[in-house]
Amino acid sequence: MFSVRFNRVTIATLAFATVLASAGPLGAQTRAGASEDAKSAAPFPSGRDLIGLTVSGSYLAARHASVDRDASAAAAFYRAALRSDPKNNELLDRAFIASLADGDIDEAVKLADRLLVIDKNNRVARLVAGVRALKQKQYAAAQQNINQSVRGPITDLVATLLSAWASYGAGHTQTAISNIDKLAGPEWYPIFKDLHAGMILELANKQKDAGVRFERAYKLDDSALRVTDAYARWLSRNKDDAAAAALYEAFDKKLARHPLVVEGIREAKAGKKMQPLAETPQQGAAEALYGIGASLTRRGGEDLALVYLQLALYLNPNHALALLSLADLYESVKKPAMAINIYERVPANSPLKRNAQIQLATDLDAVDRTDEGIKILKDVVGEDPKDAEAIMALGNIERSRKKFADCAETYTRGIDQQANADKPNWVLYYFRGICFERSKQWAKAETDLKKALEMQPEQPHVLNYLGYSWIDQGINLDEAMKMIRRAVEQRPDDGYIVDSLGWAYYRIADYDNAVKNLERAIDLKPEDPTINDHLGDAYWRVGRTLEAKFQWQHAKDLKPEPEELPKIEAKLRDGLPDDTSNAAAAEKKKEDGKGG
Repeated sequence: MFSVRFNRVTIATLAFATVLASAGPLGAQTRAGASEDAKSAAPFPSGRDLIGLTVSGSYLAARHASVDRDASAAAAFYRAALRSDPKNNELLDRAFIASLADGDIDEAVKLADRLLVIDKNNRVARLVAGVRALKQKQYAAAQQNINQSVRGPITDLVATLLSAWASYGAGHTQTAISNIDKLAGPEWYPIFKDLHAGMILELANKQKDAGVRFERAYKLDDSALRVTDAYARWLSRNKDDAAAAALYEAFDKKLARHPLVVEGIREAKAGKKMQPLAETPQQGAAEALYGIGASLTRRGGEDLALVYLQLALYLNPNHALALLSLADLYESVKKPAMAINIYERVPANSPLKRNAQIQLATDLDAVDRTDEGIKILKDVVGEDPKDAEAIMALGNIERSRKKFADCAETYTRGIDQQANADKPNWVLYYFRGICFERSKQWAKAETDLKKALEMQPEQPHVLNYLGYSWIDQGINLDEAMKMIRRAVEQRPDDGYIVDSLGWAYYRIADYDNAVKNLERAIDLKPEDPTINDHLGDAYWRVGRTLEAKFQWQHAKDLKPEPEELPKIEAKLRDGLPDDTSNAAAAEKKKEDGKGG
């Protein structure tokens, strides 16, 4: 939301970091493939999973779920262990944090109450108790708990803003504003302070003062979406529609076609007096938690961001931006099944629903529910045939699932829609070229790849794909080699592009250089079956036959494309036939006029 200058040093010192870590680190993990993510879509654990587990069994299962970033399973297993050992304070703390991360705030509140009996200074429990009280309009209790949750620059700001909203709820507007103004801290504090002071003053019907605060926040950062939205809404009610529309249009020039901005422009030009961003203390507090949580998500503070976003949604379950931010967080840690559940909660009447549907479809594909994802995208495109983002997403899923005829047709729709665009998208031509090439329509593929290169000269991926295709066919060898070398110069650490260069040398019978580059490619992409297969071929040609068979066996074990498997098995059985010189064959193609 805000383009303020948080930094990793600040985030590393966040107040809850050690507490969150104790419940199982949410460390990043590498996605093992769609099939692994698909498993997390299953309801785990079931009641049967929990029956009969020992305390140690439940604890170990919970730890495993925590490392796997499955907060729901971790919470269920920790609570199961806690039921068997209710006086174990470590289990209580872990069950509390896992429930909080899972968004089960009602359960987290119960556990927080138990923790505060043991340790009245537990700051996370105080925050949760304070948010619960704020939701229930118990504003004095909310302030008392929230004010005891502070420790550090992020939590100081959060506590001050939440406490201010509680003060406003209790009827003490001036106290709320005074406490916000007294807070001193890092250079990114003022924009949050002015935005929330403006929102509180606005609801207190101090419109002139609210406008001053919104204007100050806007001058601090005119690229902040929520600041622009809040100020424009105030302008629509207190000045004129043109001023509101101008603010949205200025933002649109920085970030084109954001759904909330498009909606704002439409409503401002229609003369609508738009409602404030927050109309209750609960919505205002949710906005504070969302704003800081979303900023942390983009700056390496995922653990704390998860807590803030879940609490924001506890206060305002329909906050579409908070839902999208939470889903995006799950995607960033390779948990598409969890993101799916969040995207499905975005209200149907939200301008952001379309965005949610596109991402939902992508995540459904990631957990092997591809048909559902494709249907959703086709519905989105059906509602708006000019939706370039949805068309691209649909084409990408079809291409990744090897539906090459379908993706060529889809990308064609995208190309047709951009006929009059100022800056046509070269990627569409590149992707359609791939689909044509993979569906054995080389003439069309070559035309598209050349077009993409014309639109984006020296683009390394296009240089690589076109050059590799020519080399593989034994045509245009000199030009292809130059193209691939230029691609490698730009992307020297891209294993696929380095593989192309190695294979190019192989095709012109320069086997020593082929080995050199293919070994480098293997270092960069050791688990790719095609690169291992290529290196095996090169080893065979330089007489390293034992190593060649090792590479071919490795390529076979890495699950190559179905059409490649018989070829690899034949090489394992018989080796390669005698070299009749690829270079000579290629020259004959040129002489016969078959070059590209």
